[in-house]
Amino acid sequence: MPTLNWIGKDAVTKHHKNVPFRLLEPVPELSCGPADAGNLIVQGDNLHALKALLPRYAGQVKCIYIDPPYNTGNEGWVYNDNVNSPEIRQWLGEVVGKEGETLDRHDRWLCMMYPRLVLLKQFLREDGLIFISIDDNEQASLRWLMDEIFQQKNFVAQFIWNTEGHTDNQFHVKVNHEYILCYALDSEKVKFGHVIDPNTREESNLWAGFAQNSITKNGPANPPNEIELPAGFPLSAETINLPASEIPYGLIQAMVNEKLSSNPLKRRFGNVQFPLRLDPMVGNNRKLLKPCRVFSGWANSKKLKRFIDNNFCPLDDDGGQLKFFLSESGVIYYHRERGEKARNILSVLRGFSTTEKMRAEIEKMGLYFSYPKPKDLIKYLIKVGSDAGDMVLDSFAGSGTTGQAIIELAAEGEKRNFILIEVDKKTAEKITVPRLKNISDGFINTAGEQVNGLGSGFQFCRLSAEPLFDANGHIRSDVTFAELAKFVWFSETQTGYTGQADSPLLGIHQGRAIYLLYNGILKDQSVGGGNVLTDAVFYLLPKFSGPKVIYAAAKRLSTRTAREGITFKQTPYALEL
Repeated sequence: MPTLNWIGKDAVTKHHKNVPFRLLEPVPELSCGPADAGNLIVQGDNLHALKALLPRYAGQVKCIYIDPPYNTGNEGWVYNDNVNSPEIRQWLGEVVGKEGETLDRHDRWLCMMYPRLVLLKQFLREDGLIFISIDDNEQASLRWLMDEIFQQKNFVAQFIWNTEGHTDNQFHVKVNHEYILCYALDSEKVKFGHVIDPNTREESNLWAGFAQNSITKNGPANPPNEIELPAGFPLSAETINLPASEIPYGLIQAMVNEKLSSNPLKRRFGNVQFPLRLDPMVGNNRKLLKPCRVFSGWANSKKLKRFIDNNFCPLDDDGGQLKFFLSESGVIYYHRERGEKARNILSVLRGFSTTEKMRAEIEKMGLYFSYPKPKDLIKYLIKVGSDAGDMVLDSFAGSGTTGQAIIELAAEGEKRNFILIEVDKKTAEKITVPRLKNISDGFINTAGEQVNGLGSGFQFCRLSAEPLFDANGHIRSDVTFAELAKFVWFSETQTGYTGQADSPLLGIHQGRAIYLLYNGILKDQSVGGGNVLTDAVFYLLPKFSGPKVIYAAAKRLSTRTAREGITFKQTPYALEL
């Protein structure tokens, strides 16, 4: 597969591995509501923040939405990743200018995005999706980048968002759209939410909660064959009485030879109608009275046969009930009851408000942010990419539109949780936090009107100034057992830790038990406060009959290691982070 190359690529493809792990430090005065609300705002460089969050949330996030710098030359963004490469260290601290002013501006943007996208990929569940807003400045580069990191086969769609903003400018072509790239972690396992694009035509059955259509199909993808409809097959009308079709000589053989039942065939043989009835079709009381063979190309033929084998009882299919029936004209239709499970996702996004309207809404709180994405757009994308109960991540949080969208969805009965990361301290503390506090608790707007809160909350954290390991490679003395447990679990499994961290046995993963001895977890009943694996300490550990991985500061076992299926790993040196 072709790949994209740029200045500094070789230096950044592994840079995420060199980013140190840091701890999250809660800031109660900037938090809102209960600490266990399940929502999190992290202030700090998102490269470091993502690395800090991985041990807890790797493989746990269903939907990611990010709105990175578009690299327009007007954003004032700075490349500050500390990459040990002489060809890109000269960029550090320099504001990226416009086209022609900064000749390597696209290289810098790609160097900034690459390690962040690599880390973001690790957060997604196997059925997860990522959405990325972008415009023409970097759309092409981003597409190449995503094909390389997420693989081309996992490309889902390139949505076009009609921004509906002001077009009273002097440009020859007035651009009123942006893009939203969508990729899956695994296109074969991805799950989409059940949403109907608001631009779906009013008369569509989707609004009625069902889908219905003929299963008679033309074309090489639907080679013709015979299906026998048994007595008792459902009818849409009370009765039916149709003779066997008058089949021109050679038609069926031509259909078999050409493996299709196309419109040209119809015209060549006298404009016949499909399906062909090989027997009279007779029914009463909304049921066929005797078997009838029909011949055509089909869609859903396997499901039709399952329906017949199921004694004409509806099938569970894609979250709805699927059944088949014969129309008055002898055509087989499917009918899928969807209820609230309808889905119609269109690639052109219209009618989702504007940046101007979102900015005006924020200004009513007395807050000012230049280019906030409209919450209606983000709510829709979140509903496309997740369901109630899922986790959503936004690592370029800005003013917090993603957070507001999720709080509003929760108030509408579709609770999700969010993780927001914002690099700029002033934006995070003076805009994101007040905005989401207002949405949660209520506020009085600039017109003096009371706006009721929606009753959510979040925990605010900063990144620790010092990494998990000190300058000598040792674990910092203030790191708790629960904090280290997350890193040990992630090192061993590459998944986020969701356990309680109240026992040396952290959990079972793929048939092996993972233990951690650290910081007096055994209440100082043994050598070194329980940090050293000895025979006595092993005796105290929760029992597991299968293979065991034990992390500890040292090992002083006798001959138990092989007999007990123990793999010993010394902390901190064995932590492959």
